[in-house]
Amino acid sequence: MKIAIPDLVSNSYFPAIAAVDLGFFEEEGLDMELELIFPVDRTLEKMRDGEIDFVGGSAHSTPHAFPGWKGGKLLGALAQGMYWFLILRSDLGAGQGDIEAVKGLNIGAAPLVDLGLKHLLTEYGIDLEADKVNIAPVPGAFTGKNVNFGVTAARALQDGKIDGFWANGMGAEVAVKSGAGTLVIDARRGDGPSSAFNYTMPALITSEKLINENPDACAAAVRALVKTQNALKDNYKLATEVGRKRFPAEEAELIADIIQRDLPFYNASITPDFISGMSSFSQAMGLIDSEVTYENAVATQFSDLWSA
Repeated sequence: MKIAIPDLVSNSYFPAIAAVDLGFFEEEGLDMELELIFPVDRTLEKMRDGEIDFVGGSAHSTPHAFPGWKGGKLLGALAQGMYWFLILRSDLGAGQGDIEAVKGLNIGAAPLVDLGLKHLLTEYGIDLEADKVNIAPVPGAFTGKNVNFGVTAARALQDGKIDGFWANGMGAEVAVKSGAGTLVIDARRGDGPSSAFNYTMPALITSEKLINENPDACAAAVRALVKTQNALKDNYKLATEVGRKRFPAEEAELIADIIQRDLPFYNASITPDFISGMSSFSQAMGLIDSEVTYENAVATQFSDLWSA
């Protein structure tokens, strides 16, 4: 079987990577291969078309490939909460929570990921057009052998190609450690409107077709996810072992500390409150026409496994 993620050298979908490399999928009887397919809209299209079985991706992106949530389901949370960071050029002098500093800037963000920042800023009171906030793709991202949007964005920031970026924790870490960037928004930890936490989450996603045809494999995948989260909670330094196998040297040595900070959010549960928040966000951004119910979005038959 195959699981794909849209971002490799990153903490965003790390439990999916670790479930492969630490042997938890295998322990559950699944011969799982990890693929990198980016950006996330393409990842989900490949699953819809039957080329892969599971996606570790942003929950709110599912309707891109499964309009109206018809045919796609969330199996569990890789972690809780919207998981991206806004980093601005350090010479701008912005501090954490200084959201007004985005005015007049060019900010890099990936497709569908950008919606989280746009809505957060709008809910905060920023008028993207009047305040001249330009949110667009990062130069050089999703080309060639690039395997990490965040690190590419950090390099673009260092090179002066953008004023800031909205991306994963690895990109944020690289930019801040280099001195090129300053952390301005960490949505998962309370910067910006409180509703932003539930715009999206990194989730284990599959198709209803696979659920119907092979429910045992889906259950096994959820069990593997939970085992992986628990193993990392018990010993977050396992992340270094995975990083050294998959990541460039610099990022491999950073990943364990990033994962340690994420551990409070390692819970596979998906709550009705989350679906309600994601649904409101998705409607506001035009991803869905009407509210999605909990049962439509979540494969509830596997929910007992989240706390197993």
